[in-house]
Amino acid sequence: MPRRSTTTITVSISPDELRAVERLAKQENKSKSQLFRDMLALYEEEKQDRVLEELLKYGEETAQRLGVKTEADIERLVHEARGIKD
Repeated sequence: MPRRSTTTITVSISPDELRAVERLAKQENKSKSQLFRDMLALYEEEKQDRVLEELLKYGEETAQRLGVKTEADIERLVHEARGIKD
């Protein structure tokens, strides 16, 4: 007998949430399982976007703090950090 490529899980949700899931699945013409898989994929994408936004914010704040405005400023800081004299 072949192994299943999926696993069944149990999720507790309120009756209102169940109705919303069923409504969305019907609107999207998807099974509830596919809807949850799609929601998981979207959640993971959103999480990656938040991490990227945090990194960009950190980079912008660091650049502002260090007075970086051009690529030449970056090269100058790299040289300073490496102890390279022009």
